[in-house]
Amino acid sequence: MNTPLQILQQYWKHDRFNPKQEEIISSLLDGNDTFALLPTGGGKSICFQIPALLKEGICIVISPLIALMQDQVQNLKSRNIKAIALPSGIKYAELDALLDNCIYGNYKFLYLSPERLQQDIVQDRIKQMKVNCIAVDEAHCISQWGNDFRPSYKKIRILRNLHPAVPVIALTASATPQVVQDIVSELDLFQPNIFRQTFYRANLAYHVKHTVDKNYELIKILKTYPGSSIVYVRNRKASIDISDFLNANGYSSSYYHGGVSSEDKTTRFKKWLEEDIRVMVATNAFGMGIDKPNVRTVIHYTLPESIESYFQEAGRAGRDRKPSLAFLLKNKTDDRRLYDQFIKVLPNVDDIKVVYKKLCNYFQISYGEGEQSTFNFDFNTFCKTYELNHLITYNALQFLDRCGVIRFIQRFTKKSNLLITTTGNQLLKYLETNTEYELIVKAILRTYGGIFDEETDINIPLIASRTNTSEKNIISTLQKLQIAELLTFNYQVSDSELIFLVPREDERTINRIKHHLIAQNSSKANKVKAILNFANDTNSCKSSALLSYFGEKDTQDCGICSFCITNQKNISTTDIEKIKNDIIKLLKVQKLSSRALIDKLTYPEELTLSILREMNEKKMITIDHYNNYQIV
Repeated sequence: MNTPLQILQQYWKHDRFNPKQEEIISSLLDGNDTFALLPTGGGKSICFQIPALLKEGICIVISPLIALMQDQVQNLKSRNIKAIALPSGIKYAELDALLDNCIYGNYKFLYLSPERLQQDIVQDRIKQMKVNCIAVDEAHCISQWGNDFRPSYKKIRILRNLHPAVPVIALTASATPQVVQDIVSELDLFQPNIFRQTFYRANLAYHVKHTVDKNYELIKILKTYPGSSIVYVRNRKASIDISDFLNANGYSSSYYHGGVSSEDKTTRFKKWLEEDIRVMVATNAFGMGIDKPNVRTVIHYTLPESIESYFQEAGRAGRDRKPSLAFLLKNKTDDRRLYDQFIKVLPNVDDIKVVYKKLCNYFQISYGEGEQSTFNFDFNTFCKTYELNHLITYNALQFLDRCGVIRFIQRFTKKSNLLITTTGNQLLKYLETNTEYELIVKAILRTYGGIFDEETDINIPLIASRTNTSEKNIISTLQKLQIAELLTFNYQVSDSELIFLVPREDERTINRIKHHLIAQNSSKANKVKAILNFANDTNSCKSSALLSYFGEKDTQDCGICSFCITNQKNISTTDIEKIKNDIIKLLKVQKLSSRALIDKLTYPEELTLSILREMNEKKMITIDHYNNYQIV
């Protein structure tokens, strides 16, 4: 019989385990319920994949995200390990065949969502499977105090009824002590062995920078600290704008967000991995599978909505254990922006009821009907039809998705396809007698090469802008040309897909889940408060603050974060006086901004700013209307 280390070497080509992995694997092999609390990059998946490969039967893996399931299944298949995922939207006959494969096809892993687990056919077939392990990934989703609470996770314990003797492993990279207790209780773990790997990262320095000019700080960081970098923002427009700004300033960059096509995501990610571009500017969509070991800096240009998100994203720096930095850029407007972006737009119970009822009416779902019905869904058109607030409606759809009422799948396929099926001469001849189409057709020909040879994605808003006409006119023109058999035009009218998972019952549907909404909104408000407290706190070590948040006790100051390097307890009075004298010497010559003083002095930036604040408070210096320091 192979050993865990031999399996690791055979399939993953590693010679040793990460901390805690071997102990977790042994716990599962011994048949114990197990809790694995490992930081981002700690290798959680291997903890259940190796025991599953060593034991006869199949491992059931519960995961909240389709993309995450597909990524792990593809990873296993690339290692010649048989694995299946059951995403939403597959037809009954296909589902039936896939489940049969799990029973009779010697598959080792079945990935499915908690919503899929509720189907009778899935439960019946799982009963027939020889299950060797049940793995609950992203287990914090089961707790209403977790970072991404999904009420459907509470129904996972049905697996315990189907296979009561099979060991369960819960895995998460972010859980406070309260969340850990919730997970153990909700999954009904029996005397679980709980393994915690410390979240302390000796090589990672956390720096919070308070600044009025984030672009200046961004360039300064990239200039000071060479190497691969990730810049995190909180919306798509910002990812594009900042990437353009970096490229304009000589820093090779690309952007990554949920609206980028799968092909472009793959291309950009590959270029970043291979060092063809240095900086990836991204939303939180840039998360799964980011295992590039030599990321030197992670820069949060805007504040995330929680410490859990910040910690996971910052933790993508320095996985090669070499010195790395995580920067959090903060200005005076961030507090209000965070409130407006994450708290102000939270839907209340009435909002959820309105959105759900409008959805059912929009797709003409009758009362008691609609279960498993699928529709193309244009989000913007829906909001416009009923004059709904876009952000509140979006968050309402996300909540209904988490609760298993609907499945809201965002495809963002806004571009349409076009292929000219006639010759160039025939097309021009047609335009001579149909001049009303000439401007639009010629704009398309000038914008897209190869459109006579292969189906080409076209951007209708771009063509509308270049021809100074409406999108509606562009679409109408191309449809008429298709009727004339000059081209084929495939117009995408939706940006997402909607699946109704339960029959329509209006208020009864929402009343069953409204307590989850109240708990979720309260939890989100507390998380926003916690990240703001972390960013604004100037009295404690940043590393220790993070560790304390996740329940680690007896922490020590790291010595390398923005607090520690400016902590004046570690700086002699003589050194402080020297810095003050150097500041005064510079200001005797001319008025200078804090930025100019930092550039001219050789001391750490945070220390210089701290001393400037003290000198200003003691009226040794003052600030004029142009934010320049001068001697009083």
